[in-house]
Amino acid sequence: MEIKSTFLGTQSVDADTIITFPNGIPGFEKDTRFKLFHQEGSEVVYWMQSLDNDELLFSVAQPSHFKINYSFILTDEEEALLKLETIDDIFMLIILQKTNESSDEPIIKGSITSPLLINEKTMLGLQKHLPKIEQSITLTDTSHEVSIFGG
Repeated sequence: MEIKSTFLGTQSVDADTIITFPNGIPGFEKDTRFKLFHQEGSEVVYWMQSLDNDELLFSVAQPSHFKINYSFILTDEEEALLKLETIDDIFMLIILQKTNESSDEPIIKGSITSPLLINEKTMLGLQKHLPKIEQSITLTDTSHEVSIFGG
């Protein structure tokens, strides 16, 4: 099937690769069908194009590219909505936002409190709201000394 995108132009899409968010995404509840495209020249950024609104395109990335690892529990309702059989079927993304807060250079931020969860087998997705994010530190390489006193 062919889709039209204001940003990506006309694209050919395999119907088996369409991601359905049965409840939409908060703020965009009417947009339930999306297609994921890899941004050319980037190993990190994907485009998630709405098939219901040719002007709606999200920049998304896998949280692991930013060294973000999640640990949370899905509700029974969320598991049912995703038709989840095993947690290994989950593909996780975060929505990226570009801001020009206090500098001339744009800053890219990820919405880490609301990751997108997609069941790769059923192609069903939801946005999980995490009201509280706890941080933990994991040292993966202790072979380098770091001075915290600037000397």
